[in-house]
Amino acid sequence: QVQLVESGGGLVQPGGSLRLSCAASGSIFSINGMGWYRQAPGQQRELVARIFSGGGTVYADSVKGRFAISRDNAKNTVYLQMNSLKPEDTAVYLCNTIPPRSAWGQGTQVTVSS
Repeated sequence: QVQLVESGGGLVQPGGSLRLSCAASGSIFSINGMGWYRQAPGQQRELVARIFSGGGTVYADSVKGRFAISRDNAKNTVYLQMNSLKPEDTAVYLCNTIPPRSAWGQGTQVTVSS
């Protein structure tokens, strides 16, 4: 399985934007589903966005219309563009396959606060 390293998180004010990146150690070309998950303190990990090899995407209702997932197979990277961020988006964001088969990375912390 590929190793995954997330980056791009940070502190942002409500209404702001961030772009997360997930770099894989190997090719993701043959991996059908890739996803971004998030876990807030005291809560279960949730899948917020997924993308398939054909380009199809699915979003959780909580982020629909605000987040956009994309993948660049040539760079072995998956992205998550997050716009109109809300305090409730605060969490550690992680990427993995769909279903998750790779070891979980450290994730990247996103904090939305004024």
